[in-house]
Amino acid sequence: MFDSDTYFERIGYHGPRMPCLATLDAIVLAHIKSIPFENIDVVLGRGIDLDIDAIADKLVTRRRGGYCFEHNTLLLRVLTGLGFAASPISARVRIQRARDFTPPRTHVFLRVEIDGADWLADVGVGGLSPTAALRLALDVEQTTPHEARRLIAEGAWSDLTTSAPWLRAPNARLFHQARLGDTWVDVCEFTLEPMPEIDRELGNWFTSTHPRSHFRDRLMAARATDDGRITLLDRTLTRRKTGAEATSQTIASRDELLAILASEFDLELPADTRFPHLEPLW
Repeated sequence: MFDSDTYFERIGYHGPRMPCLATLDAIVLAHIKSIPFENIDVVLGRGIDLDIDAIADKLVTRRRGGYCFEHNTLLLRVLTGLGFAASPISARVRIQRARDFTPPRTHVFLRVEIDGADWLADVGVGGLSPTAALRLALDVEQTTPHEARRLIAEGAWSDLTTSAPWLRAPNARLFHQARLGDTWVDVCEFTLEPMPEIDRELGNWFTSTHPRSHFRDRLMAARATDDGRITLLDRTLTRRKTGAEATSQTIASRDELLAILASEFDLELPADTRFPHLEPLW
């Protein structure tokens, strides 16, 4: 059974629980630093259950991580329980993808209304999850405890307060970007279209089971630290301190991989865990 007190203990948050921006920012930061992004169950062919009690058992009780449908479903439950007006929004992840490529709409994040203003929260976009809420405003550089962020538009928008399609051009879309060094990179693309539960179930099914889903054959893990990020992609571990160049190392063995998952991401796995797509490389 979901219990918010246990969740707050999991993320180490002991602050106020009033539904205000300061609370939202503090919860988002604590969540991303404490609960890793990871796709271990997908790589191992296990199902991903989006029932809130199943998510809480995995991410909170068993101290695992997950991907966007798990992280942001959990955050949605926490925020609405505190009295925030929050709703799920659909998106396409665009990290390291060219603009002329159309990825599937298989990402969910949250839109949160606070005192008449709209904010975006996303604790499930891997190594670039923003560590503060972002104001729904265009062309404004927004600071976070980690990278600067901004939202930009492509195509004409008449009103950002609604997802009504008649208030934007047919090809209009919004982009969430992060600044890495001197470069702005796309994180995700969206149109403010809500993502109801049935669409999240469908997106989760595609992401976790479809042969063309990149989550099935690439091991991923990520979390924020006090001064940067740590990410894992198969055998490559990357550390990036805020404002500095990233450094990477190649993992040499299965035992080293399991040790790094435990030490860097707090993911304790059985010693006999095997990732099939990596076995030929050891």
